[in-house]
Amino acid sequence: MTPWIIDKIKYLVGALFAAIFLWALFWTVWGVVQEPPAETAEHAMHKHPEKLALASDGPLGKFDRRQLQRGFQVYKEVCATCHSLNLVSFRNLKDLGYTDPEVKKIAKDWAVKQPVFDEKGGTWGERDNAPADRFPKVYYAGTGSPPDLSLITKARHDGAAYVHSLLTGYNQKPPAEAVKKFPEFAKTPEGMHFNPYFANLNIAMPPPLTQDGQVTYADGTRATVDQMSKDVAAFLVWTAEPTLETRRMVGWVVLGFLLLATILAYGAYRVVWANVKH
Repeated sequence: MTPWIIDKIKYLVGALFAAIFLWALFWTVWGVVQEPPAETAEHAMHKHPEKLALASDGPLGKFDRRQLQRGFQVYKEVCATCHSLNLVSFRNLKDLGYTDPEVKKIAKDWAVKQPVFDEKGGTWGERDNAPADRFPKVYYAGTGSPPDLSLITKARHDGAAYVHSLLTGYNQKPPAEAVKKFPEFAKTPEGMHFNPYFANLNIAMPPPLTQDGQVTYADGTRATVDQMSKDVAAFLVWTAEPTLETRRMVGWVVLGFLLLATILAYGAYRVVWANVKH
């Protein structure tokens, strides 16, 4: 078989595959146009997170240390019984403005202790947390561990806005028109809680923030449900990326260096080729 014939067969096979793909694509699109997918309850009732403005937003944003401390207080007093921060160490709290003695006290007084295995006895025990330790995992025998919150604002679309909307979305009810289409949502299943910001609308977690004043802020800020949810959302942005400010600062330095290098390179180009005709 000559190379000419092999080339023709090669192009023919490629064209055949392309034709089959286009044919399948055409009938798929045609089927969607003729019979659109039926609306689901999630499409009818699910809401996108409300916009949330934080001090750390934008390329020049910086963390509000006071807000982060309030958010940590909300986490410690409300969220820590169920959710861990296993990728964060106690000593990282110094970045929020806590002193070494305060960090040591927070670690020692933490409700969940560090597990310790006794190799001689073959048993597990506990010890107090130290600043170098990470926040211990929360585990419920028989039911497993609730989601760790260390990276929750990275793992969820819209991050902090999702956390804030989820925490404040428990008091909403399914829209009446949507309930008519999907009567199974007229009553929330036992042990579940309706929340339009959750992916499948019903969430097993009870509302963590139930009333104003649930936390007494050390700085005197009025602790409304909305304020507490914003603060803990800002705190979880920090846990997901505690080096955010440093990364942005380095980024601006690198951009400045590249700009300067470009100007110098252009100047050198003009000098070196000044007497050369182009």
